[in-house]
Amino acid sequence: MRCAWARSPSEVRYHDEEWGVPQHDDRRLFEFLVLEGAQAGLSWRTILDRREGYRRAFGGFDPRAVAGYGARDERRLLADAGIVRNRAKVRSAINNAARFVEVQDEFGSFDRYLWRGRRPAVNGFEEGQVPASTPASKELSSDLARRGFTFVGPVICYSMMQAVGLVNDHVKGCFRLADLARRRQAPRRGSCRSR
Repeated sequence: MRCAWARSPSEVRYHDEEWGVPQHDDRRLFEFLVLEGAQAGLSWRTILDRREGYRRAFGGFDPRAVAGYGARDERRLLADAGIVRNRAKVRSAINNAARFVEVQDEFGSFDRYLWRGRRPAVNGFEEGQVPASTPASKELSSDLARRGFTFVGPVICYSMMQAVGLVNDHVKGCFRLADLARRRQAPRRGSCRSR
């Protein structure tokens, strides 16, 4: 059994291989920050089906490169059918790259900022009980917004926390709940910044 939301082939693959697995690589963390923001108002399947397009369009999610994007890059992105061509979301991704780099410079890596000694929370909700946001996602949202990030509301932040393994929200009975709970680990030490 798996979580009921995983229906399409791309959702099943994502659910079975990635969702809830702790991520510590800054490029992967930046990727999920961009993708979760792009998903606002859309289905996650829509974004998953364009994931490779996003990887190409945003240069493999190198935050330092994206932080340097200018008006020409914005026009290129808005003409790219491989991504969601929403001006506010494209501008947000570029802005968030610059803010992401500032966090890296302050903390040594975005990973250190995001995890800060936390271990993955294992919730074990029943199907239909998984919340859209939590006090922790509201706190993260508030801090990111204070730092100048956009498209980082509490719901988007909670989705990102689930995606990168800060939270294991596989429901009771899902085969991934126990598997990931067994592998629950403390965050790695050292800088995980991708350059």
